[in-house]
Amino acid sequence: METSGAAAGEVGWYVLGPNQESVGPYALSELREHFANGYLNEGTMLWAEGRTEWMMLSSIPELYSGVTTKDQPEQGAPDVEDDFEKFQKEAIQAEAEVEAIKGSAEDGDANKELDERPATPPDGEEEFTDDDGTIYKWDRTLRAWVPQNDVSSKKEDYAVEEMTFAHEEEVFHAPDIPAPSTLEEINAPAEKENKESDKAVNKESDKAVKKGEKKRKSSEKPDEKKEANKPPDSWFDLKVNTHVYVNGLPDDVTVEEIVEVFSKCGIIKEDPETKKPRVKIYTDKETGRKKGDALVTYLKEPSVALAVQLLDGTSFRPGGKTLMSVSPAKFEQKGDVFIAKKTDKQKKRKTKKVEDKMLGWGGHDDKKVTIPTTVILRHMFTPAELRADEELLPELEADVREECMKFGQVDNVKICENHPQGVILVKFKDRKDGAKCIEKMNGRWFGGRQIHASEDDGSINHTLIRDYDAEVSRLDRFGEELEESA
Repeated sequence: METSGAAAGEVGWYVLGPNQESVGPYALSELREHFANGYLNEGTMLWAEGRTEWMMLSSIPELYSGVTTKDQPEQGAPDVEDDFEKFQKEAIQAEAEVEAIKGSAEDGDANKELDERPATPPDGEEEFTDDDGTIYKWDRTLRAWVPQNDVSSKKEDYAVEEMTFAHEEEVFHAPDIPAPSTLEEINAPAEKENKESDKAVNKESDKAVKKGEKKRKSSEKPDEKKEANKPPDSWFDLKVNTHVYVNGLPDDVTVEEIVEVFSKCGIIKEDPETKKPRVKIYTDKETGRKKGDALVTYLKEPSVALAVQLLDGTSFRPGGKTLMSVSPAKFEQKGDVFIAKKTDKQKKRKTKKVEDKMLGWGGHDDKKVTIPTTVILRHMFTPAELRADEELLPELEADVREECMKFGQVDNVKICENHPQGVILVKFKDRKDGAKCIEKMNGRWFGGRQIHASEDDGSINHTLIRDYDAEVSRLDRFGEELEESA
């Protein structure tokens, strides 16, 4: 072991650094010192001239034993070793022997690999630079590319002088303490100067703070001032647009048909107060006829793009000749001044509650979708009868509600007491129940008059209709009666 250690000590050993560069050469004593300080370990890759490839320190028995053995003690010094050190030495020697056996087998494999390697570089170049900047040169003995030692250019470690701090000696001079009699004379002007200096410092700090606040406020202000109340263009898009404009609808289209067709692309929004779907069919103000276009409001914005993709250019009804034009809705600003719409917090909460219910797990999946409708019953009374008998109105409302409850659930019964046709509006929760009511009540006789039942399309507000001629004649008669009594 001593001869092998001496032979290993004569050879200069190179260490493979963290950046795959070779560092060295090192003598055996230097390797022993680095190993003792923890810079080297058993897995460190080493290479020396005459060797075919880089090998771990534990795979080189002669070097490993020389590095791990401690320096020989001086002559005459007592050999003091405990049992643990003896056991540690024996374990290290056993590991070295095992690694030597493995190393011999690996050397045989390495020789085979060396024979298979080409004698010249593949591209005929003796040197090339890798992507990370590492320079490799072709080693003819190893028949492989070897990284070059460029420690000077890639040195990243700090020097010893840079990692140490010079201890500066601080010298404190002993103060000259005056006599007690002179202290009062010295302190009097000093106190005045301190007060004046404190006031000056406070004023300067206040000025500095004010300047800083002004600078901060000026930096927070935008460069361009926004024009207040600036009207948008005549047509503009909403930031979050959930509306779809539809053109090319049949003249007899209904809200229920539009809901059925456009529900394929998403949930249609409902009005939180009326519980009706947000579908608006445009009609001519003069004739009252439907114009063939409508506005559909979805609950979520992605449904708009899906409706345009699936329904644009298709017929509303199967086999229809007219094709629909479906596009995101655009809105026109009314007037020259833009007035921001005020948000009603209570209505906003109701809308949020309805949306959460529709989007929840118990929304439209586990129950059928019910569409409310309103049925118009005409010729149920005359305004003169209601004016003559004050108890007729509540009795009539109770009778109509009781009769209509046989067809389904009723939300509301509204008597238009000034309508010349004697209209009563009955609101059902389900459109199917309203159809049953129309089927049974239409043509039926009530109070000597034949009832006309139909579905309300929402184009006319029946509660505002009045028979003005009858009211004028009634007022004239009332005036004549007052004159006669006078």
